[in-house]
Amino acid sequence: MRVMLDTNILISAIVFNSKLMWNVIKRIEEKGSIVLSSYVIDELHEVINGKFPTKAGALEQFLIELPFELIYTPKILPNHEIFTIRDKDDEKVLYSAVISDVDILVTGDKDFFEIEIERPDIVSHLEFLQKY
Repeated sequence: MRVMLDTNILISAIVFNSKLMWNVIKRIEEKGSIVLSSYVIDELHEVINGKFPTKAGALEQFLIELPFELIYTPKILPNHEIFTIRDKDDEKVLYSAVISDVDILVTGDKDFFEIEIERPDIVSHLEFLQKY
């Protein structure tokens, strides 16, 4: 099982040290593998450096220690009819998940839950812990 994490899940783990988010990460490591997109990593740096600069070291340590598969997000997405989503930044996250054929996308962003798509399974952190 390959599971992609959205930026908000990682922010909760790194910045706020959410035990619940760490449980999600541990569960993924036990049952499969974590997938991060280049877009999510870039967004992580942007958010942490802009809003939580004292956590920059924690981010770097997290990325060094976390075993994950890195997939590239195109800077300019091609025209596609796979799905539509309100936020263009969210489109990059979901497009990355689709083209890398992950099984699950874990996110806290409600815009994702309005999308009807066969794969990946889009779940919240709580749904992930319940289902998997």
